[in-house]
Amino acid sequence: MTKDKMDFTVREVRDAYRHTASHILAQAVKRIWPEAQLAIGPAIADGFYYDFDLPHRFSDEDLLKIQKEMKKIIRANYPLERFELSRKDALNWMTETDEPYKRELIEDLPADEKISFYKMGEFVDLCKGPHVDSTGRIEAVKLLSVAGAYWRGDEHNKMLQRIYGTAFPSQEELKAHLDKIEEAKKRDHRKIGKEMDLFALYDEGPGFPFFLPNGMIVRNELENFWRREHRKRGYTEILTPLILNEEMWHTSGHWDHYRDNMYFTKIDDGDYAIKPMNCPGAMLVYKRKMYSYRDFPIRLAELGRVHRHELSGALHGLMRVRTFTQDDGHIFMLPEQITEELIGVLDFVNYVYGIFGFTYHVEISTRPKDSMGTDEEWDRAVAALKEAVNALDIPHIINEGDGAFYGPKIDFHLEDSLGRTWQCGTIQLDFQMPQRFGLTYVGRDGDRHIPSMIHRALFGSIERFIGILTEHFAGKFPLWLAPVQVKLLTITEAFNGYAEELAEKLSAEDIRVSVDGRNEKIGYKIREARNARDSYVVVIGEKEASSGVIPVRSSKEGDLGEMSVMAFIEKLKKEIRDKAL
Repeated sequence: MTKDKMDFTVREVRDAYRHTASHILAQAVKRIWPEAQLAIGPAIADGFYYDFDLPHRFSDEDLLKIQKEMKKIIRANYPLERFELSRKDALNWMTETDEPYKRELIEDLPADEKISFYKMGEFVDLCKGPHVDSTGRIEAVKLLSVAGAYWRGDEHNKMLQRIYGTAFPSQEELKAHLDKIEEAKKRDHRKIGKEMDLFALYDEGPGFPFFLPNGMIVRNELENFWRREHRKRGYTEILTPLILNEEMWHTSGHWDHYRDNMYFTKIDDGDYAIKPMNCPGAMLVYKRKMYSYRDFPIRLAELGRVHRHELSGALHGLMRVRTFTQDDGHIFMLPEQITEELIGVLDFVNYVYGIFGFTYHVEISTRPKDSMGTDEEWDRAVAALKEAVNALDIPHIINEGDGAFYGPKIDFHLEDSLGRTWQCGTIQLDFQMPQRFGLTYVGRDGDRHIPSMIHRALFGSIERFIGILTEHFAGKFPLWLAPVQVKLLTITEAFNGYAEELAEKLSAEDIRVSVDGRNEKIGYKIREARNARDSYVVVIGEKEASSGVIPVRSSKEGDLGEMSVMAFIEKLKKEIRDKAL
């Protein structure tokens, strides 16, 4: 990629640029530790990484040493020269140079495929490319961290060392990105969750979060909102069991397509599985009775707890867990109702995300290699998804081969206050499970027919959505979600009585209030309240107790001055009612 074609707004350009930076990283590591064995080094969303097998454990000091060597390679301005070898010659070379991971990658390629390499200076790496034309094109690079990573993501394979980095066309852009990373660290939901006492993670249950009283307030408010909005849109709520027998998971297709992510148990000598998804339970709920075409659409909603096996190295706070509550909806409908129901769900999703101030982009994911059904069914399902998003003029991209094993899907990627994207909601159109479970209805012709079905989630997972909200708002939740909406701080214990009276007035208006009447310095109490992100803080002393006028401080807007108690209450009630951001 030459200089005159450089446009960093284009994904392919960014990937080629950062992929080249990953090769420079590998070259630097090999210069310092020639015994290092190379695995893979791709470009990723905001940078790149490279995996190494090396007895020496990389330290922060090593990253500085490697980065210094990388700058030498960049200054040398080596051209990136592509060449090809036959499979046999490539395998022999990887054996001679003691690169077993590269050899394994070559062995997995088709027997007649030419194997491509890239050379820069003394360094050569197995690679498909593309790259920029020379190492000197890399203007700004930074190594960020080291982590463990199983070879090919398989926990049965050896643990390698993964060095993460990023690269930009200018130091200014790099600095802006690093500043965003620092801000993201401050907003880390694990840090804020601890400071606000929202949730806890214990070694006794890795990947199984504990929700604490403050976290349950946020969770319950979200669920109450979810239930109200579903009732308005004609959904009825169900709850299906956590454990169902193995035979049912064969019927659903999960046994063949999802077994490695599931947990199993035995009951009365029978084989059972803990559900990784709620949909098979919804099938059984539907199947309990016979429906007529007049009954459709049937909209079922479920806040269902599921369990999925995640590798220990992939666990991350509330963002990646082994148990979570999925806010599922399952809609059964007539074929002629598909587009209307899809549009209804798209409108619902847009409304929900708007409540939290999220913008988002949409991807339609098509048939994966590991899937069920015929080409005709998949083509029909994908066409229906496209028709619905086009009807609402929703911009979207096609994500080839990333659908669910039973149907294509629309995925919603939220953008948070730092510009990061998170995959949350999803809509899946499924012609497979109703067939596999033998679901039918009586049509206008008096014959039995198979209904069509939509799977959909809005939050995606309650746990992950709370993690995203925590980082998006930096713990300063909209007032309707805030665990402590008002914190009353007394200057001395002499004013605790008035504070308790005021707390009773606020509580009577369904405002969540807490009194800190401890015999501590007021500055200390204020710092604690700020650290806990309490929405409004009121300091009470002699003047406030005698006048009924209180000084109000907002966690978002700072000091708001003095106001009467009734004016304060009305302000809070309006903010809660409007779900103001």
